[in-house]
Amino acid sequence: MKTVSENTCFGGVQGVYTHTSKSCACDMTFGLFLPEEATYGPVPVLWYLSGLTCTHENAMVKAGAQGWAAEQGIALIFPDTSPRGEDVADDEAYDLGKGAGFYVNATQDPWKRHFQMWDYLAEELPALVADNFALDMERQAITGHSMGGHGALTLAMSLPGRFVSVSAFAPIAHPTASDWGRKQFAAYLGADDSTWTPHDSTLLMRDRGFDGPVLIDQGADDQFFDLLKPESLAGAMAARRQDGTFRMQKGYDHSYFFVSTFMEDHVGFHAEALHE
Repeated sequence: MKTVSENTCFGGVQGVYTHTSKSCACDMTFGLFLPEEATYGPVPVLWYLSGLTCTHENAMVKAGAQGWAAEQGIALIFPDTSPRGEDVADDEAYDLGKGAGFYVNATQDPWKRHFQMWDYLAEELPALVADNFALDMERQAITGHSMGGHGALTLAMSLPGRFVSVSAFAPIAHPTASDWGRKQFAAYLGADDSTWTPHDSTLLMRDRGFDGPVLIDQGADDQFFDLLKPESLAGAMAARRQDGTFRMQKGYDHSYFFVSTFMEDHVGFHAEALHE
């Protein structure tokens, strides 16, 4: 692992690091904010997964999360959204290939060599940060935006006991029924749509739910509303009587202006669960 940069931030340190990933067969980059409390011992962890076209950097510089995390004594991890490198497969469309890993393990060519984002986030990166930083991996929570909200929800419901809470900003909520999902799953996972269902948060909510609190914020003026299908997830949460809150935010779109507006709420929501 190599240090790209470290900057003092709200009394803590915002770092950027690279490492050679076995899962993705390339060099990967991630951001990590450590609050001042990490100087004295391990701190709880909040993962933030980003959306289409993003890198580790978007949320790190736009979401305004570090100040709220510093107040709560929580670390923030900002992974990348896909493998990177000249030999990594890509597509001309913005919603497939680099910047659009969809947090799955690809099984189809030309994607399967590098696009193993599920294993990277479920196994490899957690082990790496646990070995190198003052993190309490017994206290983890996860959030994300758009494609990252999809990833946060599917990881949380598929790894019982890993995360104490999960939240999402405008998640891709029902990808097996949306062009933001069907296209990518067909490319990465193949035509058999039975392999897609483990990566659909609406279907997972119907089938198993989450064993902790859930918070979803959705902009009512989101320009991608029809692709996100938030009503499907809201209905599944209600039918399951999931411990959670779904909020429709009038006037807000899909941008980081929306995310940053409600970031304090999300960090506070996770802090309550992480500090119990």
